[in-house]
Amino acid sequence: MLPSLINNRITQLFKIEFPIIQAGMIWASGWRLASAVSNAGGLGIIGAGSMYPDVLREHIRKTKAATTKPFAVNLPLLYPNIQEHIQIILEEKVPIVFISAGNPKTYTSLFKDAGIIVVHVVSSSFFAQKTEAAGCDAVVAEGFEAGGHNGREETTTMVLIPAVRSVIKIPLIAAGGIATGRQMLAAMVLGADAVQIGSRFVCSEEASSHHSFKEAIVNSKEGDTQLSLKKLVPVRLLKNSFSESIQLAEKNGASAEELETMLGRARAKKGMFEGDMQEGELEIGQVSAIIHEIKPAAEIVAEIWKDFSAAVDHPF
Repeated sequence: MLPSLINNRITQLFKIEFPIIQAGMIWASGWRLASAVSNAGGLGIIGAGSMYPDVLREHIRKTKAATTKPFAVNLPLLYPNIQEHIQIILEEKVPIVFISAGNPKTYTSLFKDAGIIVVHVVSSSFFAQKTEAAGCDAVVAEGFEAGGHNGREETTTMVLIPAVRSVIKIPLIAAGGIATGRQMLAAMVLGADAVQIGSRFVCSEEASSHHSFKEAIVNSKEGDTQLSLKKLVPVRLLKNSFSESIQLAEKNGASAEELETMLGRARAKKGMFEGDMQEGELEIGQVSAIIHEIKPAAEIVAEIWKDFSAAVDHPF
């Protein structure tokens, strides 16, 4: 095993064993998943986007009680309660924050002044440069394959990672379409220091996503996800009755306002958390097509690392 792949800039920055980061996903990544991944040697992340402020505080405290290892909070800036979330993160002394869906300049200095490591999620090399200029400690470059909210550029991970690597000096985390150790190695060969993995951890036993959603993922195949709602915020969804109605509306020229009305409130909760497989919003990545089991998060981390190590020693 190459030492630089085991102990690199990301493992040193976050003080973790493996350069494997579990994405902060709404309705999936609460304290159970975050603490399990951190205890397994990766970096677990609490997804604050689907949490009210008091719920976020509870999950942070439960994570602290369940692990002595580093963990993070993902803070999507497009959701409400941002100011309350920020105050809680500061009060609870969260060690690492991943910011997404917003301007990296807005809160980076506030967090860094409090001694918090700041990482920003981007979908283009242009915004990666903005992230570095804003003083962030690292950047997540997320390709078009990813689940959930996605970039309008539709740049795939294979293209995005080398493009970003060529224009920034800070540590780079690859995301989008990664679920195995061999995919992890490919991302690192392209210039990433670590990987962020979402969809694979949705199908962990500790994920708070509904069991019916997990079952739908492991039974999915290639072509079962599609990028939708481009006039609002692009999001990759598992195909169902709701997503098909959105696709038809978009094909017929529906306005952003009309699409927002169709989306309504709590659509993601209805699908991913409550288990409505037809009318709920089911955010997941293309890599769902190669996920076939629901298993404990620690086993997923160990499996990815074993696969990665084998690929380093025997790439062909």
